[in-house]
Amino acid sequence: RLPLLMNTPAASDTLPSQARGAAGRWWLVAMGLFLALAGMTFTWVLWRAYSRAQETRAWTETPCTIIASAVRSERPSPNANIAHRAEIKYVYESGGQTRTGTRIKRVDGATTHEERAQDVVATYAVGAQTVCYVNPADPTQTILKQGSRAALYSIWFPLLFVVGGLGMAWNALRQRNAVS
Repeated sequence: RLPLLMNTPAASDTLPSQARGAAGRWWLVAMGLFLALAGMTFTWVLWRAYSRAQETRAWTETPCTIIASAVRSERPSPNANIAHRAEIKYVYESGGQTRTGTRIKRVDGATTHEERAQDVVATYAVGAQTVCYVNPADPTQTILKQGSRAALYSIWFPLLFVVGGLGMAWNALRQRNAVS
């Protein structure tokens, strides 16, 4: 036979109310610090994305000519969708030397949408004259398209978690001192 649970006191009833209050406050401190840490992490990620996009704004704009342009399709693994990648090759002059570049953006990635890769290839057709951006510190590092600085416009959202989490922790600690 199972004992009736209604007649047994709950564990929280046997703890003094002061101990329950302290445990709750420390839980709020921990939760607030966790939220603040998560917010700081995402703020750093967005700031880093913005900084990397902003860095290329100082690179030298250089005329270039597209010499190869194609879509390469592959299946990364047997069960994966087919991935399509625009492969562009261009020549430019830097430091008195003719050089070859292949990067479209700083971070190039494949897409499952073939039409997106085809649009990039159409934009950079063979023989097209365009500009590339050359890193003055390393003239072998080039891109055709600068990254978006939109990450800066979104940075406020994770900052809300930083402020809210720190506020939550501070408030819980302040209540502890007020009760003591």
